[in-house]
Amino acid sequence: MNIKEKGVRLRAKSTSDLTEALMRAPTVDDYLRENRAELTGRELTDLLSPLLRRSGLSKASIARAAGMSDVYFHQIFSGRRRPTRDRLLCLCIALHATREETRALLRRNGCAPLDPRDRRDAIVLYGLIRGQDLDALNDELFTHGEKALS
Repeated sequence: MNIKEKGVRLRAKSTSDLTEALMRAPTVDDYLRENRAELTGRELTDLLSPLLRRSGLSKASIARAAGMSDVYFHQIFSGRRRPTRDRLLCLCIALHATREETRALLRRNGCAPLDPRDRRDAIVLYGLIRGQDLDALNDELFTHGEKALS
């Protein structure tokens, strides 16, 4: 993965690697500290914030592009609210996140990755890769009889 978080490269450890590390750890605190980048939780904002800065857009315009209220958007960025998979995908689309960034955000939030074998996910992934906005992507989903991102 190419995303960096506070200078630490995020790398995907397998579930078996993490299980082995958990069994070897002298304390749960040691495990949590050593595997922080691999765990889901509030650190979602640590990955979202650089994307927001890179966009150069206001929080209000990103919230609007993601189809969410300013309040909901701020709750996500403050760590008080954990978005659903669809809402996080809307945010990724609004922030023009790359496929890798989207995968890292989904993983950090404890969500399933986009799977090109899944019809709906394939349409979302296609739109994400091509930089479609949320309206265009939802139109594409509707055209193919799939549930819109909400």
